[in-house]
Amino acid sequence: MKRKENILQFIKFALVGASNTLISEGVYAILIFFRMHYIPASFIGFSLSVINAYYWNSKYVFKENADGEKRVWWKVFCKTYIAYFWGYLATAALLVFWIDLLKIGRFFTPAAKWFAEKGLERLDEQFCGNLAAAGLNLLITVPMNYLINKYWAYRQKK
Repeated sequence: MKRKENILQFIKFALVGASNTLISEGVYAILIFFRMHYIPASFIGFSLSVINAYYWNSKYVFKENADGEKRVWWKVFCKTYIAYFWGYLATAALLVFWIDLLKIGRFFTPAAKWFAEKGLERLDEQFCGNLAAAGLNLLITVPMNYLINKYWAYRQKK
C-alpha cells in the first residue's frame, strides 16, 4: 500500500511540477525573448514558480497528517525555497554547460533559418538553444526536487 501511495504522491508532484514549469519556463522564455541574459531570466522564473510550488505542495501533494506534528507555514515556505534552490543551482550550472560550453544553439540552425523565413527572426539559434537547455534540465531537476521536498521540506515528524 505504501508503494502505491508514493507513486500517487509522485504523480501529484509531477502535476504541480508541470504548473511550476509553465510558470518558470514561460517567464524565462518571455525574458530571453526580450534578450535578458539566461541566468537572471531563469532566477526570476524560478522565484515565481516556487511560490506556486509551495502552495500546491502544501495543499495537495504533501498534506499534513492528523497524527503528526503540526507544520509551521513559514518554516515550510523557507524550506521549500531552500529545497528548490538546490534545483535552481543545478539548473544554472547545467544552463552554463548546455549554452556556453556545449553551444547547444548551433544544433538549431535549420529551425532558426525556417523561423527567419517566416519573419520570426527573434526565434534564432540562441533563443532555441536556451529553450532546449531549459527543457533538458527538467529531466535532472524534477526527480531531485521531488526527493528533497519529500524527505526534507515537507517531512512531518510523528
